Amino acid sequence: MNKQLSKEDIRKYNFGLWKLLIGGIVVFALFIMAIGFGVFGTLPSFRDIEHPKSNQASEILDDENKVLGTYFIQNRSNINYQEISPNVINALIATEDIRFKEHSGIDFKRTFTIFLYALVGKKQGGSTITQQLALNLFSEEGRQKNFAKRLLQKFQEWVIAVKLERNYTKEEILVMYLNTVDFGNQAYGIKSAARVYFDTTPDKLTVAQSATLIGILKGISRYSPTRNPDRSLARRNTIMGLMVKNDLLTEQQYETEKEKPLGLHFSAATVNDGIAPYFRAVLKTDIKRIFQERDITNNGVPYDLDRDGLKIYTTLNYDMQTYAEEAQREYMKTLQVSFDKSWKGRNPFKGKELQIEQGMKRSDRYKALQSEGKSEEEIKKDFNTPTRLNIFTWRGDIDTLMKPIDSVKYYKMLLRNAMMAMDPQTGFVKAWVGGINYEHFKYDQVKMGTRQVGSTAKPFTYTVAIENGYSPCTTVLNEPVTIEVPGSPAWTPKSGGTVPGYITLQKGLALSQNYIAAYLMKQVGPNAVATLAKKMGITSDVPAYPSIALGSFDASVYDMVGAYSVFANKGVWTKPSYIVRIEDRNGVVLYNEKPIPKPVISEELAYVMTRMLRGVITHGTGWRLAAKYGVKGAIGGKTGTTQNNSDGWFMGISPQLVAGVWTGCEDRAFHFTSTAGGDGATTALPIFAGFMRRVYANPKLKISQADFAPPKNGETIVYDCDKYQQQEQKPESEEKLGF
Repeated sequence: MNKQLSKEDIRKYNFGLWKLLIGGIVVFALFIMAIGFGVFGTLPSFRDIEHPKSNQASEILDDENKVLGTYFIQNRSNINYQEISPNVINALIATEDIRFKEHSGIDFKRTFTIFLYALVGKKQGGSTITQQLALNLFSEEGRQKNFAKRLLQKFQEWVIAVKLERNYTKEEILVMYLNTVDFGNQAYGIKSAARVYFDTTPDKLTVAQSATLIGILKGISRYSPTRNPDRSLARRNTIMGLMVKNDLLTEQQYETEKEKPLGLHFSAATVNDGIAPYFRAVLKTDIKRIFQERDITNNGVPYDLDRDGLKIYTTLNYDMQTYAEEAQREYMKTLQVSFDKSWKGRNPFKGKELQIEQGMKRSDRYKALQSEGKSEEEIKKDFNTPTRLNIFTWRGDIDTLMKPIDSVKYYKMLLRNAMMAMDPQTGFVKAWVGGINYEHFKYDQVKMGTRQVGSTAKPFTYTVAIENGYSPCTTVLNEPVTIEVPGSPAWTPKSGGTVPGYITLQKGLALSQNYIAAYLMKQVGPNAVATLAKKMGITSDVPAYPSIALGSFDASVYDMVGAYSVFANKGVWTKPSYIVRIEDRNGVVLYNEKPIPKPVISEELAYVMTRMLRGVITHGTGWRLAAKYGVKGAIGGKTGTTQNNSDGWFMGISPQLVAGVWTGCEDRAFHFTSTAGGDGATTALPIFAGFMRRVYANPKLKISQADFAPPKNGETIVYDCDKYQQQEQKPESEEKLGF
């Protein structure tokens, strides 16, 4: 028989329970305090919370702050609250934390219901948005799977969440959360997610789009719109239902939105994503070099462009860059067909075994096989064994069965192309196309590569001649010229399509007559021409040989555009530049660049050269620009073709824009079979025309079609040959020669 408890016993029992409860609360409070003091592992300091250690993409911005592309390990870009659509905020709160605006980091009511749901076998997430942010920002090892460790981690999240709530507004917490969550497909943060999935910006996200993105957070793979579209759609509609339930969306809106398809505009995020990939690759190398040379560090630690969230402000213009890339794609497709037809019925590889072997040895496949310890015999066998390869074509990449050695040959016969455009007055580069496809061909042909420049070098010799007293209207007999070279055989250039008789220097340049350029070289000497070329920014070797009059030296598109800018900029050379400034993630300027102009030739001489280069377009080898392609602006230019038609060039100048285009195969041994098909007027000029046609059609760019302004102090050099005293002997033919 049970003994009935006395009042004293009940009092003692209740007192014991209270002591146990109070003791438990005290112990728990001490436990939480110990976590706060880092007894169970170091917690982030206030500074760490202020500056979270998240991998943040560095952004490359154009001259209007449009994003050209990013450098990243995680494709993460941060934005502020005003840049996020309310639809995103509402979808997030309705789904993850409906009492977000009421609690102080920990929703104890929600935490209590977890246990109730657990009793009936249901699961409910207990973390508030603030707690999830704590986990995203400061748990580098991710969510712990071990129960004991996860329990400790949960309490750590509580402490961090409270710190966050004390030091940040609700809006700031929402922004930090949306900037750090992973949306899958290399999209970290709402800005990247909006672009990757819907090709839009966070402020323009609709209700349905917002619900789709928030739905991904429940399970990156399970609710991925690309991998599991049906689940994603169902999850989206569930979230919109929750928005209705919590008065964040009307029933009518829900009925309309739920019937819509996902409407993805998916574009997978890669390091090559965006425009100007060749430019961005060169830029990254340059920034690393600049930071190293100037000892620009993050408190002694080198900056990591893939993780540190820098903002790199450049001079490129998004529209001009787009136009340059479009002009290239548009014309190179046609030109490649023409090139292939020119070799029909012929063997382009005859006698070129060495070039094919060199191409094989330069390939990634060869290097990989070599690193695996394969012998030369085994490697050659591999290259002659058909295998599945992904091949670039102008119709798109194709997967095909092909011998790797045949792919080497295929790429040897694939035309390459590069282009750069800049503002001659500021030196700011506006467009940069370093090759035909960065995914397949990484080598930049704008600045890194150099090729023989051909007749685009002739204006250097003409400039020296006019500076030394010759007039554009001076007449010269267009006949072979021999120049004695001390210690070497005499030099006598060849010339095709020669206009007979006496012609003016102006016509000699317009029709790209080799004998006239050689005659002027004989008068002024190679030293003066080489010196001028170097002053005009040619950084590659320009040997003082007579043949440089015809462009026997190699130069980059970058240098040649800079050199021609001297003519357009009244005789002043400004080094082509493309970095405006670099800021860290907090907006602190780490580096800025200001081009320094250098006078090279007189303003009058520069103006006279613009007249002569205009003549190339109006009455010379560049006639197609206006007559065929309809580009009517006041443009000067020069075509260039090298030996065996290996390289085609076109340099174009206007008062506000100078551009250079090069076209040729990777190896000079592969080229057009005729000058008619392979000269610069045919291979390079049309791309410049396609670019300028688009530029002039965009009034927002404010590129005038007006002519070059005459020199302020008047003109003493006669360039109008109708006024020149010496009469020119008219040639029998003014055939457009296309050199």
